[in-house]
Amino acid sequence: MLHIIDHPLVQHKLSIMRNKNTSTNEFRELLREISLFMGYEVTRDFPLTYEEIETPLMKMNAPKLAGKKVIIAPILRAGLGMVDGLLTLMPSARVGHIGMYRDEETCEPVFYYYKMPAGKDRLVIVTDPMLATGGSAIDAINRLKDDGFTQIRLMCLVASPQGVKAVQAAHPDVDIYLAALDEGLNEKNYILPGLGDAGDRIFGTR
Repeated sequence: MLHIIDHPLVQHKLSIMRNKNTSTNEFRELLREISLFMGYEVTRDFPLTYEEIETPLMKMNAPKLAGKKVIIAPILRAGLGMVDGLLTLMPSARVGHIGMYRDEETCEPVFYYYKMPAGKDRLVIVTDPMLATGGSAIDAINRLKDDGFTQIRLMCLVASPQGVKAVQAAHPDVDIYLAALDEGLNEKNYILPGLGDAGDRIFGTR
């Protein structure tokens, strides 16, 4: 299922991120803030259990999160920019890393780094600011499923309709969370209007 988070604060902050004149520091901080806001929606249906506690006035059955801690799995390198916002929301979450590139001759994904915390029954939130063609997200989810993970959600800042369609076709069981669904892709597969290369803008590279 596709979820577009159109909260006014998210949209306002995203507009500042899109501006080509926004500094690296401001871009990075806005991404952290938006990731925190998006985290509220990604975790909205988390199960609760009840535990008896005592307030200064009386005892009560208080709701607490049930189940195991979440895994945050950024797709390197741009996905790292979304981790801190989610960790602010869920400080006890585990963090894995997925690094890959595509072989120019075979077009197959090559994983140069893959490390995930233990617990195949944990929910994995895959992060990547840009969902363009969907190729990297599909490859990352394939790897997670091959590794035994079954509960996976994809959290991206901006996506193209083509990327969303590709991920939904490959992994219909994976919910996708976006701040914006943009118009499409250009000839170089950059999202339009987009915000440029998220990795370069996060880390100040070119």
